[in-house]
Amino acid sequence: MKLIYVVIDGMGDFPTKEQKNETPLSAAYTPNLDCLAKKGKNGLMYPINKGVAPQSDAAVISILGYDPFHYAPGRGILEAIGVGMNIEKGDLVLRCNYATLGENKHIIDRRVGRDLTTEEASQLSQTINDKVKLESHRATFEIKTTIAYRAVLVIRKQTGSLSSKITNTDPAYTRLKELNVAEKKFEMILKECTPMDQSSASKASAKLVNEFIDKSSKVLKDHEINKNRAANKKLTANVLLTRDAGNKLPNFFDFQKRYDVSFACLADMPVERGIAKSAGMNLIDIPSPSGNLRNDCLLRVKKLEEALPSFDCFYIHIKGPDEPGHDGNFQLKKEMIATIDKYFFGKFLPKMDLSNYLICVTADHATPWMLKAHSDDPVPVLISGNKLQADDVKNFSENECSKGSLGIMQKGTDLMPLLIKILKNGK
Repeated sequence: MKLIYVVIDGMGDFPTKEQKNETPLSAAYTPNLDCLAKKGKNGLMYPINKGVAPQSDAAVISILGYDPFHYAPGRGILEAIGVGMNIEKGDLVLRCNYATLGENKHIIDRRVGRDLTTEEASQLSQTINDKVKLESHRATFEIKTTIAYRAVLVIRKQTGSLSSKITNTDPAYTRLKELNVAEKKFEMILKECTPMDQSSASKASAKLVNEFIDKSSKVLKDHEINKNRAANKKLTANVLLTRDAGNKLPNFFDFQKRYDVSFACLADMPVERGIAKSAGMNLIDIPSPSGNLRNDCLLRVKKLEEALPSFDCFYIHIKGPDEPGHDGNFQLKKEMIATIDKYFFGKFLPKMDLSNYLICVTADHATPWMLKAHSDDPVPVLISGNKLQADDVKNFSENECSKGSLGIMQKGTDLMPLLIKILKNGK
């Protein structure tokens, strides 16, 4: 028996009066997911635990069975690993967004209207690498564009280590112990990076981040790409927002050795790729999102079918519904869920004898369209296939899954051990 574990990014939501008490998932046409739900066991799950609105990195770490409060190294570290950057213990690594800043530090858009291309961002990053020098401490840096407005910043101090005990300049996220979590409400103001303790390493790290943001903003302001964007009435990428600092390499236990299975990961986003590499999974290369979800789903089906004979288990991450959730677009989020059902599940399920497979479908977190941000709501989860006894759930939705036999799982870390137990014992 083989495990196919599918995580649909940001799929979870909650019902609203504005949409007749429907969620994007319950309103979407999902005959294939509904069929899996009817034949399997269902429930709800808090990706980390109740009260935590997780970022994707901590949520994925959790639902793969690692306690994120112990194992999460910071999203910057994971994304750097995901794109192949050279990092060492003591380097300060941060996830960045190119953003649009107005007067009085007011952030107009945290993602430059989502239309900054990877090519444009890469040119901006290269110019910053060429023209900015850090002088508050003896340190060098490298900024690397990953996908579109996203980037990773590595700061390397020439003597001694830097500290991750610093605050975010991106107001949408805050620190909870060692985790970075989404803010439910926040003011769109560029924050100053401040040390979270009185150590010299934390003070130096905060000072270097503020210096980098100030100097890079001056370079971005006069960049030809931004002049062209302004001439075409597009938002300019004139500031970098930083968050999720890390200064330690991941110390994940080896996933395959722990569970005695061969495990492959199909993911295209840097953070999930970084997690897969750090966990010792086999990474199956998939190109960056194309902007065409239908084609991206079909490519995943093709890659999955090619790899099926070679591995016991597969982790498949599909980005789709998260972005329209952030943009407050109920209709597009619904349509993306339906597209995934039709062109991913609808293409590979008919070719499979479910008695030979265990299929789990869930989300890494909820991104409610009303909030335009991650929330601490539980997400739906289904486990289907093999000889599992079905419960009475009629379709795959938040409301129906709440009635399922899995109940409400209080911790995301409980899911992977449960899947491995079913995989090996058949029930």
